[in-house]
Amino acid sequence: MRSFATIADVEAAVGAHLGHSDWHHITQEMIDTFADVTGDHQWIHVDVERARGGPFRTPIAHGYLTLSLTSMLAGQVCRFDGMRMVVNYGADRARFPAPVPVGSWIRAGVELSSIRSTPRGHQVTSRVTVDIKDGDRPACVIDRITLLVPDIE
Repeated sequence: MRSFATIADVEAAVGAHLGHSDWHHITQEMIDTFADVTGDHQWIHVDVERARGGPFRTPIAHGYLTLSLTSMLAGQVCRFDGMRMVVNYGADRARFPAPVPVGSWIRAGVELSSIRSTPRGHQVTSRVTVDIKDGDRPACVIDRITLLVPDIE
């Protein structure tokens, strides 16, 4: 776990790969729960029998489920201490190069791309790449923006 105590520490790490999260198991229960919460019950996610005959031969996780897990996964890689507030500010770009079949194990690698000062705080952009264990392409690549508001400016 990489920890940043000051904005200067974050600035010094721009361009660095910060590490990888633990592996996380994707279950059908997670997929079904996500479908219930979002109302996205497309058969490729939730109909196990039909998915066996579909293009992926098994249910796959929603792309937005994988994307939503990047907060938890990236949180295992780095944290920002000494801040009054750390919030998800958004994303500049998200892509889903490969599906995540049920039963897969995923993890995230985090690279600190940039930091920029704004009137509200400091916007930190991180490239988060979600890998599938034994996969040949990433499941998700996102440029996440985190807003850091230090305790003392």
